[in-house]
Amino acid sequence: MVNLKEDERLDYLLAENLRIIQSPSVFAFSLDAVLLARFVYVPIQKGNLIDLCSGNGVIPLFLSARTKGQITGVEIQERLYDMAVRSIEYNQLESQLKMIHGDIKEIPKQLGYGKFDVVTCNPPYFPTPSKEEMNPNEHLAIARHEILCTLEDAVKASSQLVKQGGKVAFVHRPGRLLDIITLMREYRLEPKRIQFVYPKKGKEANTLLIEAIKDGSPDLKILPPLFVYNETNEYTSEIKEILYGEK
Repeated sequence: MVNLKEDERLDYLLAENLRIIQSPSVFAFSLDAVLLARFVYVPIQKGNLIDLCSGNGVIPLFLSARTKGQITGVEIQERLYDMAVRSIEYNQLESQLKMIHGDIKEIPKQLGYGKFDVVTCNPPYFPTPSKEEMNPNEHLAIARHEILCTLEDAVKASSQLVKQGGKVAFVHRPGRLLDIITLMREYRLEPKRIQFVYPKKGKEANTLLIEAIKDGSPDLKILPPLFVYNETNEYTSEIKEILYGEK
């Protein structure tokens, strides 16, 4: 049994055979989170992983299907943190996954420096707009805009948390690529893998996946492009496999 509140619903993560609590008015994960969870390198048997800006815990849940390592999620919004905790309990993953309700800027001091093999982050994408432009829904505004957490905050915290030689992976918008690379190098994270995601062939990329290594040597690989929709506006076979486990 699961205790759903207000307009919450229980959705399937089909490829992973898991369920997740979502809410249209508070938070529902996007394809970006799914792509990041599949893109990042993870140790299969063991290791310590941490996901920053976790929202309703979707990336920790996805990662639990790829690794036996311990996974920590960090979320600053109490309502989203609560949704994540209940989803973890519903899937009976308490022995592998745990959530922290807190500010990512404070987490390195709280958990210790250089303790994690892998850090993932799906941060707010957009600079904070004026009050008039901001989404009136506080939950959505905080998730989308750099109100409580800037890109630099996320990169700095990731660098502090990851071990030397460990991996840090972000999903973001292609327009912030130079900002991300500049900040990563400033905080000793060397970008090693980049993949651009396109809505369909002939369109501009709208999503960026990037993975860096703490104190890694310069050698950047650009992976093949990933297309979300085909010519008939259906998911491509790659996306179907990621979402539904279909080969």
